[in-house]
Amino acid sequence: MGALPGVTSVMSGYTGGRNANPTYENHPGHFEAVRVRFDPNVITYRQLVDRYWQFTDPTDNGGQFCDRGSSYRPAIFVTPAQRADAEASKAAVIAGGHVNGTVITPVLDLGPFTEAEEYHRDYARRNPAHYAAYRAGCGRDARLREVWRR
Repeated sequence: MGALPGVTSVMSGYTGGRNANPTYENHPGHFEAVRVRFDPNVITYRQLVDRYWQFTDPTDNGGQFCDRGSSYRPAIFVTPAQRADAEASKAAVIAGGHVNGTVITPVLDLGPFTEAEEYHRDYARRNPAHYAAYRAGCGRDARLREVWRR
């Protein structure tokens, strides 16, 4: 998502599965996810969720871009206090008519989150040339323009 005022930390990891100790090589049933911590005095949860949509393909239940499989499906994991904002944001995306396709992204209850291994964290920042090639090769930006009618 890039630097965003109010975001205090971002951590990649795994959630939503049953394996007690998921790893990159072994996370069946888990989603690869990002935990975002933020200062609610600077940015609200709703503002974060509204921003999230623009970086995903909410119409693809088979993964995201070149990353295919159930662990790469889009999802929003929420606490009970966050659910109404996430559902309202999703409803606004659907009602706005800016998405080319059906929004399938579920809003799911937050469960345990396991941080990714060190080598799997901050991949784009630590491997900028490889990530740029991956991003271009996958057509990520073109797909986002197509999905979001940009």
